[in-house]
Amino acid sequence: MNPVTRRAVGVLYLLQALGYAVTVTSLPAFQDRLSISDAVTSGVLLVVCLAAAGGSVLADRLAVGVSSRRAVVVGLTVEAVALAVVALAPTLWVWLPAVVVYGVGLGAVDASANMQGVLAERGAGRPLMGRFFAAYTVGAIIGALVMSAGLALSGAVVVALLVTAVLQAAYLLVMAKDLDPARAAVAGQEQKDAPAVPRGPVIILGLVILAAFTVDSGVSTWSTVLLDDYGVRDAVAPLGYALYQAGVLVARLGTDSAERRLGARTLLGVAVAVGLLGGLVVAVTGGTAGAVAGFALSGLAVGVLVPVAFGLAGRVLPERSDEVVARVNIFNYAGALVGAVGIGLLVEPVGGAAFLVGAVLLVAAVPAVVKKVGVRQSQA
Repeated sequence: MNPVTRRAVGVLYLLQALGYAVTVTSLPAFQDRLSISDAVTSGVLLVVCLAAAGGSVLADRLAVGVSSRRAVVVGLTVEAVALAVVALAPTLWVWLPAVVVYGVGLGAVDASANMQGVLAERGAGRPLMGRFFAAYTVGAIIGALVMSAGLALSGAVVVALLVTAVLQAAYLLVMAKDLDPARAAVAGQEQKDAPAVPRGPVIILGLVILAAFTVDSGVSTWSTVLLDDYGVRDAVAPLGYALYQAGVLVARLGTDSAERRLGARTLLGVAVAVGLLGGLVVAVTGGTAGAVAGFALSGLAVGVLVPVAFGLAGRVLPERSDEVVARVNIFNYAGALVGAVGIGLLVEPVGGAAFLVGAVLLVAAVPAVVKKVGVRQSQA
């Protein structure tokens, strides 16, 4: 895979995160405009997660039947159209189905972008997933900053969503052709003869993703609430989330080189240990400084766990790497729900101890460290 294609994959990750950040941070504005209650918004987020899981399955089917590049094209098309409708929706009953459809596109691109990342890594012969997920983090930060600056301006939310849709359409026209067209499995009789996707490695690596996204969703949703409960000033409360994201970005920028030096399993072990420490620090210190430090440590862990796990998923069965990646990706949305809902239910009654939920699930990721995940050499 040439540098142009790797650049196309990196831009895809950045654009996907930008769209998600703009969409999520626009929710308060739509709540006001369309008179949507918090309960309805929570329900919508739940349905979007389920729709995204369905989108990941759709990407699996498209990758097997045609190519993962086609899955990217379909997913981005769905996202772009849905975001345009979301931006211009005159009523709740237009906005709601558009957001759900966006969820389908979100899941399809999440899965197919990781498929493309795995193909890029395989073509380069060295770890690349860290830099791709670093681009994702940069896109999320840009999206959040743009919305933060524009929320005070009339019509800024609509403009941001429409511009995002246009950027996605532009990517389809300009860069999508540079993606790798490789298929997950060969067709016809050859596909019947190919090995079946092994469940064990999918579950083991899926648990790593589940734990990582539980931590990510929990910190993203509830870190500011916890610090506010500790009585910090409003201007200080977002600091925990900011340092968490800084930890994620720093870790992802160093993941590829660290994996080359240490190996994937050792690096996973280090990340799990750091993540456990982060959760424990938040839980036992019971104060602002400890919580902020724990969130930063959690960011370092998540920043490593996600790209390394998806990289390993792509090496489980190269003949069917797209299918393995799509199935592991579904655990992403389960983690997002556990982090947002499970930790949320515990923050008020138990405070920082709620973040032990992520730490406990990190223990479930230990088998990925101590048990060798089966990796086959491609016969293609």
